[in-house]
Amino acid sequence: MDYGRSLHELSRLDDRVALIIGGAGHIGRVSADGLAERGASIVIVDISAERSQAVADELTARHGVKTLAIQANLENETEVKAVPQKVLDVFGRIDILVHLAAIVDPELGGWTCRFEDQSPAQWRRGLEINLTSAFLLAQGCLEPLRKSGHGTMIFFGSTYGIVGPDWSIYEGTDMGNAAGYAASKGGVIQLSRWLATTLAPSVRVNSLSPGGVFRNHLDSFHNAYANKTPLKRMASEEDYKGAVAFLASDLSSYVTGHNLVVDGGWTAW
Repeated sequence: MDYGRSLHELSRLDDRVALIIGGAGHIGRVSADGLAERGASIVIVDISAERSQAVADELTARHGVKTLAIQANLENETEVKAVPQKVLDVFGRIDILVHLAAIVDPELGGWTCRFEDQSPAQWRRGLEINLTSAFLLAQGCLEPLRKSGHGTMIFFGSTYGIVGPDWSIYEGTDMGNAAGYAASKGGVIQLSRWLATTLAPSVRVNSLSPGGVFRNHLDSFHNAYANKTPLKRMASEEDYKGAVAFLASDLSSYVTGHNLVVDGGWTAW
């Protein structure tokens, strides 16, 4: 009986190039590390040239893979459109596109305040960075992904792109939740579905919707969030490493149009 390739072989990404948008962020660098561990060359794209280069250098040191750092402001259409060609100029191919950049800064004015005070300007920024840049990069990477033979796109949604916020977990804090974030992430999930049926069979497209990641939150918020989650904890960045590697590799070769929810069961109630 032919058992096919081993799980080890299916998960390998040797000779493939992964483009990580938002790769210098918390989840971005961990996701990039996982793909580099499986043998992929890595392109880190972020708004900070210094952070992007630091992550790229670390990945080369840790895994011996080729890397490239690109600085790009995702609100600037010209800069976004230039990214795929910069990758092709160095590597000659793109096999994996991972888009996880987003506006999440709670200190941003007019973003996570009361709904009636949320700014239309920040709403537009959220859509531009979280959603429009994903659309533009999907267009720009399409032809090399089609030629790859393993082309795959992974777009990060969110639980807040699936369900509305439970405001009880914010009680006693000055934290909030942006309508623009939820709307843009819902758009990302639907863009992924649309692209999946449109670009098949040559390119697979999926979304990954994470739950809340613990980053030194107030105890009251942390405890309230954990108590609303079947696994009774917030996520760590590492919780998303395997999910990204699964969607990026041939482990998921028959998976497209799927929204992989990694939220500790938050949306299962």
